[in-house]
Amino acid sequence: MRANKAKNTQPELKLRRALWQSGLRGYRVHWPKAPGKPDICYPSRRLAVFVHGCFWHRCPYCKPSLPKTNTAFWSNKFANNLSRDAKYGVMYREAGWQRLVVWECQLKHRQESIVAVIQALHSGVPESWQIAA
Repeated sequence: MRANKAKNTQPELKLRRALWQSGLRGYRVHWPKAPGKPDICYPSRRLAVFVHGCFWHRCPYCKPSLPKTNTAFWSNKFANNLSRDAKYGVMYREAGWQRLVVWECQLKHRQESIVAVIQALHSGVPESWQIAA
């Protein structure tokens, strides 16, 4: 597990590259003043984007399989991750921030629509920002 990175993962870098190319600059990376240090943050717009890995955060779309060995450890690990994610969701809602969760599998198949959603949220356009897998 030591080789697994917590910051600057390939999906994060891919999304940041796409945002930069579309002209959505001015974001902060792992901004420490926001709860949970979001992967991408627009502090002036109060917009936080989390890029979740499907395996670590238990993606509801692609439903990755559980490891076959050491199941007690993994079950506890995944439960803690999901609990922490839910806690951050509440913290952002209470603070009046917009929080967008982008799943690794969504980024592979729908990168353009994810960038469009972030663009709409950044510009303040109220719309449904649930991204279908």
